[in-house]
Amino acid sequence: MSGRSGSLTIVGTGLRPGHLTRESLAEIEAADELFHLASEPVLAAWLETLHPRATSLQPHYVAGVERASTYEAIVEAILAPARGGSRVAAAFYGHPGVFVTPSHAAVARAGTEGIPVRMLPAVSAEDCLFADLGIDPGRSGCQSYEASYFLERRPPLDTYAHVLLWQISVVGERRAVAEPRRDGLVGLTRALLEHYAPEHVVVVYEASPYPLVEPLADRIPLRDLPEHEVNPMATLVVPPAERGLS
Repeated sequence: MSGRSGSLTIVGTGLRPGHLTRESLAEIEAADELFHLASEPVLAAWLETLHPRATSLQPHYVAGVERASTYEAIVEAILAPARGGSRVAAAFYGHPGVFVTPSHAAVARAGTEGIPVRMLPAVSAEDCLFADLGIDPGRSGCQSYEASYFLERRPPLDTYAHVLLWQISVVGERRAVAEPRRDGLVGLTRALLEHYAPEHVVVVYEASPYPLVEPLADRIPLRDLPEHEVNPMATLVVPPAERGLS
């Protein structure tokens, strides 16, 4: 395929198979090669049925390896065939531009190398959160931060808005594969207690990857967060201080 120009299109799977848009499905089917990174085996197996040349990016996640090295390996894996003239589709869990560092890095690198590249929109975990919890960000506003960034930078908080803190199970963790960190929850709770009362009810939320399975939405007092069981995909929702979550 060296006689033609390759390309890269980055798509999102959404959180379950029904979320894949027709536009993204058409791009997957038209690609010479499909690379994918799914959140769990069922979604990965389904993606394998969509293309005869589908390759999982999951093996790049190795215990003990820092995220930066893992992300670099993923970027090079999906760009290599595009450099050789192939039409490449790379499918990432959720929205490909939301908390997906290698997708943005691949777009930037492809651009500098003159490889045609684009990213298609998709359903994100935040979209599911708004629907599952009945939150309208247009009513009181919404602040959204990766939990480690929030704890390190301490941005100003609007306590009259919803605050979303992502990846709360690995606060302060730089490795791509790691067990949940209890100490990170302790530090995060202390930071939030500077703005909210200990009894302020927060929500530990996790979207469901299955059509007939309810999402997780555990409502607990903020003071109890350090002792709460937190799954790897959990997000913390802090409702406005003057009223509870509707």
